[in-house]
Amino acid sequence: MFRSEKTVTALAARVNWIAAGAIVCMMLLTVADVVLRMFRHPIPGTYEIVGLLGTVAISFSLAYTSVEKGHIAVEFLVQRLSQKTQALISTCNALVAMLLFIVVTVQCVSYGLSLMQKGEVSLTVQIPIYPFAFGVAAGCGLLCPVLLAEALKAFRSYRSYARDNL
Repeated sequence: MFRSEKTVTALAARVNWIAAGAIVCMMLLTVADVVLRMFRHPIPGTYEIVGLLGTVAISFSLAYTSVEKGHIAVEFLVQRLSQKTQALISTCNALVAMLLFIVVTVQCVSYGLSLMQKGEVSLTVQIPIYPFAFGVAAGCGLLCPVLLAEALKAFRSYRSYARDNL
């Protein structure tokens, strides 16, 4: 593993802890709201806050999930192909996914800037929404170097198989 891959992996693991913290906050807030509802004192904006924390949890866990190969992959067709072809398909898949997430990152930054300019806030508790759009952009942006590292690793495997078959 190259030093840049180790750096990206370490950063993805650290950012994943932010996602884990968001999930814990969602859980605690939901439990507190349910308990306080029994005493007729619900927490205002719980639904909004849980939704915003959900964006943090999902986007900040993307890169680490990809590092750990935790995303769903349909491989029953690819497994029947040669290892060289599998490596080529993995390379192409990672590159296409990286391009997709570059577009998503750029669009999220654009959307965040628009929200910031308009001063958009949540309805009940008036939390500014733009930081969460930037958080989604950050999570998707961090996924891009992870996917690039996966593409390079798969391409090295492809070249190795191609060299062995000469």
